[in-house]
Order: sequence, then structure tokens, then C-alpha cells
Amino acid sequence: MTETYTPAVRVVVVASLLFAIATMTFVTVSVARAAGALAVGTCGAFGEAYDYDSLPAARESALAKCQGDACRVVTTSKRSCAAFAVDFANPCGAYGWGRGAKLGATQNAALEACYREGGKECVIRTFFCDARG
Repeated sequence: MTETYTPAVRVVVVASLLFAIATMTFVTVSVARAAGALAVGTCGAFGEAYDYDSLPAARESALAKCQGDACRVVTTSKRSCAAFAVDFANPCGAYGWGRGAKLGATQNAALEACYREGGKECVIRTFFCDARG
């Protein structure tokens, strides 16, 4: 009786092992690529980098993408979200950024920071969530 079920059991065991290996590979890749950075400059300039292998690599990429004067990294993230808001009426004026676990709350934080700085019509200029954010 066991000889009848042996091939079927082997197929189930092999399929289960392959699924486990694929799952572990996916999780390892997602966790490894979970660093991000946001750089801002004058007049609404920004650079973003997400899903990088390391924070230094993300910082370097964000700074390289920022096309304005006086660009600097304002926040880094590991498996989280970041957002950048500027005053639509005066992009060279008020701005703000936020970082958090959830995108909605992060965007709200960026808008609130922009309004606190005197913005009148603050809008989200960019946002991202890396890997598990």
C-alpha cells in the first residue's frame, strides 16, 4: 500500500521544498534591498533613491539625482516611506518632508511641515516606499 503513495508523496515533498526555497530567496532579496534616501535642494529640487542595498549607496544616488543648488540628504529610510512637499505657489519658498511606516501618514507629515514653514498651497512633489515600507 505504501508503494502506491510513494511517488505522490515524493512529488509533494519536492514541491514543498521548492516553494520554501523560492520564498526564502524572495524574502532575502526584499530585505537586502531595503534602503532609501531623500535629498532636497533649493526651489523644489529633489533626488530620491529607494530599494538600495545600503544607506550609503542610497544617499549617494539621491544626491546625484538632485539637480538644484545646496542639495543635502534630509532623511534616510530602511523599509519605510518618505515624502517631499513644496509650496505650489512659490516652489522656492516653503517645503517639508516626512518619513514613516505608512505612505499616507508620511505624506501628511510632509504637508504639515511645509505649512508650518509658511507654505500656502503645499503639494506632494515626490514620495516613495522601499522594500517593505
